Amino acid sequence: MSAQTSEPARGGKPVLVLRKARQVLDAFTPDRPTLTAGEVQRRTGLPASTSLRLLQTLAREGFLDRVGDGYRPGVALMRWANTAMAGLDLVAIATPVLTALRDATSESAALYVRDGDQHICIAVVETPHAVVHILRVGQVLPLRAGSAGRVFLAHDVQAAREVTPASAPYTPHTLTDATDLQQAVDATRRDGYAVSFEERSLGAASLSAPVFDRSDALAAVVGIVCPIQRFPHDRTPTVAARVVGAAEELSRRLGQARKGEISA
Repeated sequence: MSAQTSEPARGGKPVLVLRKARQVLDAFTPDRPTLTAGEVQRRTGLPASTSLRLLQTLAREGFLDRVGDGYRPGVALMRWANTAMAGLDLVAIATPVLTALRDATSESAALYVRDGDQHICIAVVETPHAVVHILRVGQVLPLRAGSAGRVFLAHDVQAAREVTPASAPYTPHTLTDATDLQQAVDATRRDGYAVSFEERSLGAASLSAPVFDRSDALAAVVGIVCPIQRFPHDRTPTVAARVVGAAEELSRRLGQARKGEISA
């Protein structure tokens, strides 16, 4: 009997144990890297005995370290995290997300990174429509105009320091007044996305949202771009929900903590 009771659980039980262990590990956040057993129990909602048993097991196996009366992620976890991050390729990780965004909106989906006072398109999944606004991988674009540039200005402090409004407008719709540009940047930070209509190129519309890494720093910007005739203003809420969702999914894949999953 004793041999049978000591066997590993079968069926779905091992998965359940892993799920509970994941809950315990997810309780630790960058702003609260060290937690007591009681804090872990409250954050996970697990029974106190279960929570304590998992903490002790995770500490014994090196997933957690004991620090006084508390626990914190262990050296083994950090080693595995560094190994995983070393193998990340932003374009490879983003491509399925961009493809899903293209399929959901039927518009070209793109990924951008910043380089000084410009941003560069590093990935595009093109629309199936015959009429397109051409965007190429490697294309260099200004931060001063367009939705993607505005997202960089809203979430990258260094970018905001380096950029001033365009002295010569790209189109009649380019924001050239510093106050107008700052108001647009503030709205982008508040809304979680930016939308632009013909600010950089006549006939083009775009909507973009920020992608964050595991340290909550801006890693990239994801967005859609299309001919303005396919983007009436009343389409903005629907497209914004799709683009923001794609940005959040890519942020999750880059290791950003899932907001709202565990409450203190």
